[in-house]
Amino acid sequence: MSHPADTPASEGPSLADTTRVWWKIGVLSFGGPAAQIALMHKEIVESRRWLTEQQFLNALSFCMLLPGPEAMQLATYAGWRLHGILGGLIAGLLFVIPGAAVIMTLATIYALLGDVPLVESLFYGIKAAVLVIVVEALLRVSKKALSKRVHWMIAGLAFAGIFFLSIPFPLIVLLAALFGWLTASPETAPETEAPRPVPTGRTIGTVAIWLGVWALPFLVLMVLDANPILIEIGAFFSKLAVVTFGGAYAVLAYMAQDVVVEFGWLTAGEMVDALGLAETTPGPLILVTQFVGFLAGFREGGLPLGFAAALVALWVTFAPCFLWIFVGAPYIDWISNQPRLRSALKAITAAVVGVILNLSIWFALHVLFAEVTRRGWGPLALWSPTLSSVEWRAVVLFALSCVLAFQLHWGIIRILGASSLLGIALGFLL
Repeated sequence: MSHPADTPASEGPSLADTTRVWWKIGVLSFGGPAAQIALMHKEIVESRRWLTEQQFLNALSFCMLLPGPEAMQLATYAGWRLHGILGGLIAGLLFVIPGAAVIMTLATIYALLGDVPLVESLFYGIKAAVLVIVVEALLRVSKKALSKRVHWMIAGLAFAGIFFLSIPFPLIVLLAALFGWLTASPETAPETEAPRPVPTGRTIGTVAIWLGVWALPFLVLMVLDANPILIEIGAFFSKLAVVTFGGAYAVLAYMAQDVVVEFGWLTAGEMVDALGLAETTPGPLILVTQFVGFLAGFREGGLPLGFAAALVALWVTFAPCFLWIFVGAPYIDWISNQPRLRSALKAITAAVVGVILNLSIWFALHVLFAEVTRRGWGPLALWSPTLSSVEWRAVVLFALSCVLAFQLHWGIIRILGASSLLGIALGFLL
């Protein structure tokens, strides 16, 4: 397989250049995976051409197969592709750290004072502007990923399956991959030069190193004879890191009942607040695990234990992401050179378009309406907004952001800045 280190440094950006961009992406990564993927696509494919469209889509399809936050894993892959392990670590960590710092601050305020209404007014406009970023990305990715009629069909079926039938995301991906595999044309020529093979010993070594990194907190906690709740939090979120395919919303489905009912760490209302904070701050939505860990530790032993529990939750949530990427990334090029696997990957990419559309509509409904309920009719389900609960301020801000993006062609930072400032002004005036 190919390796980033094999590419001369003169052919790509410097580590300092990429670090500045990863920091920018981390700070601006509002709105969940659809918006974050859109932002990365704009920054590293369209604006800077650090990855080709096909490399980006292949990596996105691969990350969608993995448990955990796909946007953070995609950033890690892009960093690895450009500057090896160090580049991957920098990209992945900078994608997480800004949001984690904000969540830690807000969780502390929440634990000490209760609700944090300032967050809603501060980030109100940002969520409306993020919708525009999502729409832009959906249009661009669709043009590249849906090159054949069959890909449009796969995307449509994937959207219908997840939006109307609540079919589990992993099953949708598996069915798309199987369809692509079975309908492949084996004689199709590879799209790129065949990559060099990765030594098996290197892969095994990478697995061993990152399993050790993942397990490190447990060893430290046992040596220090730490509070048992820290071990419980580490074990619980480690399990989630393995079984939660489909990103943060899948995590919530697995997590909510156990956190509220089995462990009693949070109330149901606090779980809703946790998701609200994660949605209105930068970084992966899966940072909700940090909030949960903090409150669980805080209730057991105050602020010090709350901080320790949040750090444990962060570590065991994101360390596995580096394991999956650093082990699997060298094989992505190889997969794209195998006709059947490449066909399966393209089918997955098409299905991912349908999944992004689903997330986009879900996000739009929750931004533009105050009340959204999930209604079921037998096997069918539908997210239905209460029309009278329309958030007209969000509609105005979204319309303004559309004008700024599509007519005036403003950049992301200017759009987010203008929309957030206007959102704060509307919040104070009305």
